[in-house]
Amino acid sequence: MSAPAGPAGSDPAAPPFILYLDGEEYDEELRSLVTWVHALLLPVYGREVTSGEPWCPRWWEHLEAVARLHGLWLAWQELTDPAAGPSGPALWHRDHLGAVMHELRSPSGPFAGCKPGAHRPKAVPVVEAF
Repeated sequence: MSAPAGPAGSDPAAPPFILYLDGEEYDEELRSLVTWVHALLLPVYGREVTSGEPWCPRWWEHLEAVARLHGLWLAWQELTDPAAGPSGPALWHRDHLGAVMHELRSPSGPFAGCKPGAHRPKAVPVVEAF
């Protein structure tokens, strides 16, 4: 089965962004992302949870977090590949890791209402009919 079409001009050989997937393809990609987040990202880069830097224990239920973490994981795959050269991992740290973790763990980010052991869905802005 071919990858779902992404935005116009996207590289068909590139891994699809998770928000372009649905059904079993989405579930499979999410399982792989969860493995990466729990086996590598959080053990190495996870910091203590505070009210100023929240983290949701059910982060995969926040679509924004899934999207941002998936993008981070795609960049990880690209920049830690030997073909990226020896500075690839440094570029990943500089250009991707800090920005994503800052946005996710911001007091006004997607985990703003979550606390250790407690998940709260994010209230989204009300959209009126056009």
